Amino acid sequence: MTPQDYAHNFAQVKHRINQACLQANRDPNDVSLLAVSKTQPAAAVAAFIALGQRAFGENYLQDALPKIAVHPDATWHFIGPIQSNKTKPIAEHFDWVESVDRLKIAQRLSAQRPTDRAPLNILLQVNISQEESKSGFLPAELIAAAQEMALLPGLVIRGLMAIPAATDDMAAQRQAFAQMRVLFEQLQTTLPQHPIDTLSMGMSNDLEAAILEGATQIRIGTDLFGARVKS
Repeated sequence: MTPQDYAHNFAQVKHRINQACLQANRDPNDVSLLAVSKTQPAAAVAAFIALGQRAFGENYLQDALPKIAVHPDATWHFIGPIQSNKTKPIAEHFDWVESVDRLKIAQRLSAQRPTDRAPLNILLQVNISQEESKSGFLPAELIAAAQEMALLPGLVIRGLMAIPAATDDMAAQRQAFAQMRVLFEQLQTTLPQHPIDTLSMGMSNDLEAAILEGATQIRIGTDLFGARVKS
């Protein structure tokens, strides 16, 4: 991939977001782009920083840390499954954690967030399609869990994240995302003391449906960076 390839991909994704916002009668500035840079080299991150992209998402801690060291001024989101023994470096090095899927993880992130850093922004991951293969809070247990997490120091609850069951059916996509929007609004009402402003949902195959149903952040990997680099 050349810098020109990255610039082309970036423009294409931005165009899709803008068109979806136009269809939804929304301001494109209200929908942010998270560039999912997992398995990509630091040079690829640098190419997107040069294009004006600031936020990057990583799934794998050991893959992410060298890139964070090279680009400490970017905003780094951890978006992958979290093992208990990995919470300390995640709490130390990331700005956001989008995949908080159980209270224990939130407690560990809270205890291990360095006191000289700003509070860690967290999103609660919701298993909106209730798939056995996916982690995340079930819709019925989300609010109670959020209320417990809201008491933890060093964390700020910013919203919700979800990866609904994959489908090419636009109506089914929108139904899952609409359910997420309802939960998001419930969370805003329940925790008025937290800046609940981020609904992270929608990827390459369903970003239009997500934006129509209120997504404030879209997560895009392959459509920006090309095929993943094999490790």
